Amino acid sequence: MLEQTAKIKQRYDELTELVVKPEIIADNKLWQKLVKERSSIEEIAECHDQLSKLLKNLKDSEEVLKTETDPEMISFFTEDINSTKKQIDELNEKVQILLLPKDEDDDKNVIIEVRPAAGGDEAALFAGTLMNMYIRYAERNHWKVEVNDLEETEIGGVKECSITIKGTNVFSKLKYESGVHRVQRVPETESQGRVHTSTVTVAVLPEIEEVDFEILDKDLRVDTYRSSGAGGQHINKTDSAIRITHLPTGIVVACQDERSQIKNREKAMNLLKAKLYNYYKSKIDSEYSANRKSQVGTGDRSERIRTYNFPQGRITDHRINYSIFNIESFLDGDIEGMIEELQKAEQKQKLENLALK
Repeated sequence: MLEQTAKIKQRYDELTELVVKPEIIADNKLWQKLVKERSSIEEIAECHDQLSKLLKNLKDSEEVLKTETDPEMISFFTEDINSTKKQIDELNEKVQILLLPKDEDDDKNVIIEVRPAAGGDEAALFAGTLMNMYIRYAERNHWKVEVNDLEETEIGGVKECSITIKGTNVFSKLKYESGVHRVQRVPETESQGRVHTSTVTVAVLPEIEEVDFEILDKDLRVDTYRSSGAGGQHINKTDSAIRITHLPTGIVVACQDERSQIKNREKAMNLLKAKLYNYYKSKIDSEYSANRKSQVGTGDRSERIRTYNFPQGRITDHRINYSIFNIESFLDGDIEGMIEELQKAEQKQKLENLALK
């Protein structure tokens, strides 16, 4: 394993020297690129240093043990050797996971779209609950949240919502949320106490700053309209809201959060880039579906991924058959534990796939 990490450690040291050079700092785009690369391999470089130190300690202890005659010292060095070997095994396992192929979008910001599916008003209410859950999770991680588009119902639910979350490696965490979320609970409007089942769809898209495809003006239809809130009340009296339709694909995006039409258009174009990127990437991925076995259902909005059962206080993720019983804190944004389990399951599956090759 040390041989595999040696080249990465060498590159890390090169980058450490490069990012402090004045000529590199002067080129902001290049500097950001190199800093990002350095950050992506920093943990592996640290593991390399730790592994080197442990292997040296192991060799030294084994050499001493060969000539040691004192029973107490033999016991001491034997215990030290066993402890060091255990640390080396644990570190090798960690490095093996760190060296797994990463999703090229993991370090990107995300755009989350939440929509009620089956269940009418109850689905719209739960859509609002999920939207707030992601906002609270972002706040826990000190990420920045921007509302792109929000259409609410008169009873406080959400017809449609789009938010952008910006921070470090946001997509690597939230990509597992794409899919159908099912809720089982007694609605406030249910007089006989019957449990209803409703569903909400969540789409998590990586925010794309630069795209490898061209968006032509002739392929866009841009409509302006007045921003409105719940009950049709206007937020302002100018046509600042923007709706953009990409004619070749039929993809529609909208943004009404900003008072400025220019800012809304900019946000809407960012949304469109993300959706088009996802559209074209999905087409390519479908051609190579055999290579997607390592994913834990991270991208299909038609897949029922999770059930929130209020009577039992239970949340179950169906992809990994994992349940937790802290529904209130979970919906308050305490979802890190579930995400960690999903990450572990994906890593395990990737390791198994590598072993089969």
